[in-house]
Amino acid sequence: MRGRRAAVIAAAVALTVLVAGLAYAETEQKQNVRVSFDGSISPQVLPRTKEVPVTVLVDTHIDHLGAGEPPKLLRISLEINRNGHIDYEGLPRCHYKRIQPSNNREALEACGDSQVGTGFFSANVLLPEQSPFPSRGKILAFNGEVLGHPVIFAHIYGTQPVPTSFVLPFVVRHTNGKYATTLVAYLPKVKANWGFITGVRLKLHRTFRFRGRPRTYLSASCAAPKGFSSAVFSFARSEFVFAGGTTVTPSLTRTCKVR
Repeated sequence: MRGRRAAVIAAAVALTVLVAGLAYAETEQKQNVRVSFDGSISPQVLPRTKEVPVTVLVDTHIDHLGAGEPPKLLRISLEINRNGHIDYEGLPRCHYKRIQPSNNREALEACGDSQVGTGFFSANVLLPEQSPFPSRGKILAFNGEVLGHPVIFAHIYGTQPVPTSFVLPFVVRHTNGKYATTLVAYLPKVKANWGFITGVRLKLHRTFRFRGRPRTYLSASCAAPKGFSSAVFSFARSEFVFAGGTTVTPSLTRTCKVR
């Protein structure tokens, strides 16, 4: 009897963990493309009105279902809740030509003072007359500017099947509404032989000093109504546009607490 009860408890715990895990990531499928979008903000306990430094993590997995070659990813868009803020005033700016081409070490030597994040990517590389080759590499994120617009340069470097690097500029746009900050990147056509991108994981965080005062690249507050100790909010919304017109738009809802 005790063994049966223990088994029931264990199964209940496992089911709870599974449900919590599934609730944490948003998965959306269109035609033969499935995107799993995950992310978090830390700390989760924040002031009600004053913004404080935070770390933002986004994690995406892309799967191709069925036979045939997967469609190419053309554009990535990420929208961030209006209670989060990006502040790049006073932060050194990296220039595109300083990090392309380069490996991780060379990129850090050139623009380490502009770094705002790190991450990883995975892709299936298309080789002539061979099956897609899985490749994985590191992402270094740098604060930059293109034609007067603020950008996040995602420096991507992989060593398999051969050492290769490219830079993906995410243009930072500010708008009104539920999502006040948007990051948009267009994948270069020259990278078509990289085949199908299968994952992108990026963590953004940076503190620095400007005019003798401490600053932070990312900050946020918890906009819980007065009298409530927590709030459920729309954390982020993403959009992945693929060749052929397939568009997948998963979004995330999160909870913050008032300190």
